[in-house]
Amino acid sequence: MTIVLFLVLLALSVWSLFVGVIDVNLAGLFSGDLEQLKIFLISRLPRLLAILCTGVGMSVAGLIMQQLCMNKFVSPTTGATISSAQLGILLALLFMPGSTLWSRALFAFAAAILGTWVFVWFIQRIRFKDVVMVPLVGIMFGNVIGGITNYLAYQFEMTQALSSWLVGHFSLVVRGRFELVYLAVPLVILAFVFANHFNIVGMGKDFSKNLGVHYNLVLFAGLSIAAMITASVVVVVGSISYIGLIVPNVVAMFKGDRIRGTLVDTALFGAIFVLGCDMIARVVIAPYELPIELIVGIIGSVLFIGLLLYRLRHGRKAVRLGPAHTGPCAAAAAQGEGGNHP
Repeated sequence: MTIVLFLVLLALSVWSLFVGVIDVNLAGLFSGDLEQLKIFLISRLPRLLAILCTGVGMSVAGLIMQQLCMNKFVSPTTGATISSAQLGILLALLFMPGSTLWSRALFAFAAAILGTWVFVWFIQRIRFKDVVMVPLVGIMFGNVIGGITNYLAYQFEMTQALSSWLVGHFSLVVRGRFELVYLAVPLVILAFVFANHFNIVGMGKDFSKNLGVHYNLVLFAGLSIAAMITASVVVVVGSISYIGLIVPNVVAMFKGDRIRGTLVDTALFGAIFVLGCDMIARVVIAPYELPIELIVGIIGSVLFIGLLLYRLRHGRKAVRLGPAHTGPCAAAAAQGEGGNHP
């Protein structure tokens, strides 16, 4: 499966380099056409790299959050991570009007990490009767943060300035304005290195303690990695929903739930998913371009409903956990399905 995904991604990547309003082709590039070469190096290639980093980063961030929480419906979208990053960007614009991209990124990192931590802290202390309640709480929490963000934006007349980060798109990605998203690469590598620790922590505090793994340290480190990946994408591209929710679930249907065994395939399929949606956004009403958030939102909504029905009807075993296997987000789900809460 990994080889097939890699080949599909390679083919789509090459194809995407030649899809756009301005015609760029191999003959023009090899003949030394300066105009085509300029477009290729300044726009098409940076856009492709940003798409790949976004797809890989967001899908892996979702996989980490789902593994740590042992809940297949948790993701940067349903865990308030994206909305927190947007609030951080707005705060940077308010307090540092002339801030650089990296300055805004620092605010986004801090807000995304804090928002994700608060979400997990909150759901650890409430016993839910159904596993689906956890992402619903996350969505409501994210809407509260989004409401605060919109209020501040209207209050200080920053709505126009904030609009670039509310809807994800790659149309403005050019050389010199997207390199921050490269941060997703070392963070993904770090996630792979600590994959086994994330698996253990997802099984619960007692289980982690028995194996000598520091539960809180690994939990918050994993959440911080996922939050930083999400924030780096939001700062450069804007908000793109569903990637971290849909991609890990689809891969898990074929590869299982262990993060080390599915991380590479999740990253590849995430890149394919985002790249495919971006190509659709470029050609569906050509020569105009739709925001990728619109395409991902439509496809992701349909897939999310399908996954929701699949998990509720056939995937109960995936979320039914015993007393020693209750992660921070799934403890009450086990109780609600007949399990014993520790």
